[in-house]
Amino acid sequence: MGGPGNPPEGTPEGAPGGGEDEYRSVVFDESFVRAARLQEFSAEERIADHAPAVRRRPPLRRGLSRQALVLVLLIAVAFGTAIYMGVRHPYQSPAAQEPGEPTRMTVIPLVPAGKVPGSADPAYLYEHSPAAQFKTGAAGVPLPASRRTAHFSDSQVLSALTTAKDYIVRSALDPEVLTGGEVRAVRVLLDADQLDQFDQSFARPSADGRHAPTGWLVRFDPSRAELADRKVRVQGTLQAAEADASTLEVTADHTFVYALRAAGAADDKDETSLFTLRRELHFRFDRDDLRLHQAQLVVSYVQAGPLSCAEDSTNHLRPLLAGQTAKEGGPAGTDPYATGSATALCGSLATSAQPTV
Repeated sequence: MGGPGNPPEGTPEGAPGGGEDEYRSVVFDESFVRAARLQEFSAEERIADHAPAVRRRPPLRRGLSRQALVLVLLIAVAFGTAIYMGVRHPYQSPAAQEPGEPTRMTVIPLVPAGKVPGSADPAYLYEHSPAAQFKTGAAGVPLPASRRTAHFSDSQVLSALTTAKDYIVRSALDPEVLTGGEVRAVRVLLDADQLDQFDQSFARPSADGRHAPTGWLVRFDPSRAELADRKVRVQGTLQAAEADASTLEVTADHTFVYALRAAGAADDKDETSLFTLRRELHFRFDRDDLRLHQAQLVVSYVQAGPLSCAEDSTNHLRPLLAGQTAKEGGPAGTDPYATGSATALCGSLATSAQPTV
């Protein structure tokens, strides 16, 4: 018989209505029986040992299962590790960096010995000058082969060289910049720590070696001169080297030759002259600069002419144009095509640097 049933003679009197067993809700399963503290001896045990009818069972050992122990152990280890990492974090937060050092800039005007040579044909002037073999525009600022350093990959070195080239092209070849208008295209390439210095240079230009707009970029006084040919001739070099484990440096040394004529000239037949500018720039890059395509301009050294030492070249370059002369000069002739550095704050433009007409 698989389950309880009603007795043959029916439900006894006094039993709960409907024949329901009042103890049916009490379930004596195996775990309940095993958990009982008292256990009845069998009949055989009581006869043989004359023992009492029941005995007290030892308490069950309610230990945790192996899986539960493993889980508790893992939680404890994870919690302990979290506390340890909070106290001694292996990745120390970087020390606050000092703001970028101010850019040092020098602009040296070069004064012609006599009249500035001129011609109605800019191409003729180029062909008869040391710039005859120079390339045009950005092609004159080629990227050297980039090689990894001890702490920087090939791609990082290439990024530094590319950013330096972009700065050179925008600041010395963009017609909008050269004519004294656009500056934002150059500004966006600078490290954020140098933006205040850059903005102050254009808001309040000063010949203090820190705030000369012509130290940041090349621009001519639009009331004095304009471009006679937008194809600027360029020649120079870019070199990258590792300064330390966290810094790359790029040195740029380029000579630019511009064909200029008087502002507001009536037609293209007016006399054109060449303006030569040699520019040495030193850039610095940390890892953030490489990631953001920005640069820290550390040094800007410019020699440019024909200019007059009597005129301020801090805010704009005011070139001497074809047929003009200047009596002011420096101690010795300076050739911007040569690789030596000028030492005077105003020099003389070497005759060899001018076109022969």
